Amino acid sequence: MKIKTFALFLFPVVLLAAVIALFLATDGAGLNVEPAAPIESLVFERTVLKPGSIELHVRNTSPQAVEIAQAAVKDMIVPFAAKPGRTVPRLGKAVVTIAYPWVHAEAYEVRLITANSVAFAAPIEAAATTRTVGGGSFLAFTLIGLYVGVIPVFLGIFWFPALRKLGRRAFIWLMALTVGLLLFLGIDAVNEALEVARELGSPFQGVGLVGIGIVGAFLLLDALAKRQSEEGGNEDGRRRRVAVMISLGIGLHNLGEGLAIGSAFSVGAAALGTFFVIGFILQNITEGLGIIAPIVKQRPSLRFLAGVGALGGAPAIAGAWIGGFAASPVLSVLFLAVGAGAVFEVAYEIGKLVKKGDGKEQMPLTVWSGVMAGMLLMYATGLLVK
Repeated sequence: MKIKTFALFLFPVVLLAAVIALFLATDGAGLNVEPAAPIESLVFERTVLKPGSIELHVRNTSPQAVEIAQAAVKDMIVPFAAKPGRTVPRLGKAVVTIAYPWVHAEAYEVRLITANSVAFAAPIEAAATTRTVGGGSFLAFTLIGLYVGVIPVFLGIFWFPALRKLGRRAFIWLMALTVGLLLFLGIDAVNEALEVARELGSPFQGVGLVGIGIVGAFLLLDALAKRQSEEGGNEDGRRRRVAVMISLGIGLHNLGEGLAIGSAFSVGAAALGTFFVIGFILQNITEGLGIIAPIVKQRPSLRFLAGVGALGGAPAIAGAWIGGFAASPVLSVLFLAVGAGAVFEVAYEIGKLVKKGDGKEQMPLTVWSGVMAGMLLMYATGLLVK
């Protein structure tokens, strides 16, 4: 019976393969249409600057193999070497090394020219030596993750004693504020993911990858939340689970944020100045506030608070490591999208808690003002780092 069922499923697939083979054998049903110009596309995934050399990591996203014929820096043809070779197969990668005495902090435009005279440019806004894997760099990216992820989240958690003194209306407003914070984080993450997705080659379908990350993360967390609710438990346990989910969603967002920051710092595209770090601390301190909002009326242990704080902030360190040492546009898009889906789902869960309330007055204007305050707070602090 199973073999018969499998054969019934396989039969249409075999027919489909036959149709495709017929189409190819007849040169597209006899049309035999050739493009007027060669369709070629090279995507620059990473630029590595070393003293006296420029290293370009490129991927061929065109329909056929591409041969790199020339390289130019500031419109001057320069010698280059390519590994594993100058001919790059479809979706294949190559590392192009150019011996060039670049000057620190100077802007450059590097061009790769194919055998069909199609040029692709890789701008370098401010030249700086790329960090390589080593003890000093590892520590530096760890500190970046601490500054922009772990420390701000724990500073927000330190508000816990003060928040316990809030009344019911203030508590509802705080929960709505958390929803606003998360919604803004999610929208911002979607925007960043789409920006990076535009830089991917068409075969990677950047927008579709964003959709997969958002929908996949949202549905997975929603399924986990429903499974936990089916297991029962009192209201305190339910709120602790929501706090854990908030920290998980924020952690996934910080993973993508850390990856983007680490990637930028590794090539000197962003200056790690005092103002920049302070800006991220101000923006991310609100994340700690969002984590503790559902449990301000409880007495969680210090161990629990430390756990949710680490879950929300520590992924920024891992993101900085990945971005600094193994930057990948595809991973950046996926992590940012997953983070967006996660925070959207958590905002949905908190929204259900706010709507459910305790059977008393719903206070819609309080909820509205809280959501708007959360979004405006994220917008205001974002002005310092964008």
